[in-house]
Amino acid sequence: MRRVVTGHDEDGRSVVVSDGPVPRSREFTSLPGWVSRLPWATEPGVPVSRTGEDPTPKVVSLLPAAGGTRFIVLTFPPEAAMADPAFDPVAFDVEQRGDSPGIAELIEPDGMHATPTVDYGIVLQGEIVLELDDGNRTPLAAGDIVIQNGTRHAWRNRSGQPVTMAFVLIGAEADH
Repeated sequence: MRRVVTGHDEDGRSVVVSDGPVPRSREFTSLPGWVSRLPWATEPGVPVSRTGEDPTPKVVSLLPAAGGTRFIVLTFPPEAAMADPAFDPVAFDVEQRGDSPGIAELIEPDGMHATPTVDYGIVLQGEIVLELDDGNRTPLAAGDIVIQNGTRHAWRNRSGQPVTMAFVLIGAEADH
């Protein structure tokens, strides 16, 4: 995946300041086919960077504070990969917590989770099922868009192919 970042030169003109792979990417060893990428992030109250400086190395939580954002691209392997006898759920949990702090701790053993965010999700490639806590299962395909409003949910890749989704998480106040 390629990331192009713009900024401004010393004269204030728009320029491309970086063009290359997403630096903060991880291909999981505990679950082949699971790929996590953090192309960009913003923090509340921090002005737009005129230089296009990469904020991702400083991100300590993938769960944005209210007013902050995270742009995350995930590739989900087929769900059958988790049924493989070689799959080690403990190793996967350790890798998740290292890669996705702030969110990984919220994921339940069955994959269900909720975050205090509004999430814009776009299926880039493949087919996936959005499962809600009421048991509702909504199939989604490439080009479909999901708006998650802090709801408890899980993603189920029941197809035989990888699925890639892009998510923009916008930190919001929790609705208690």
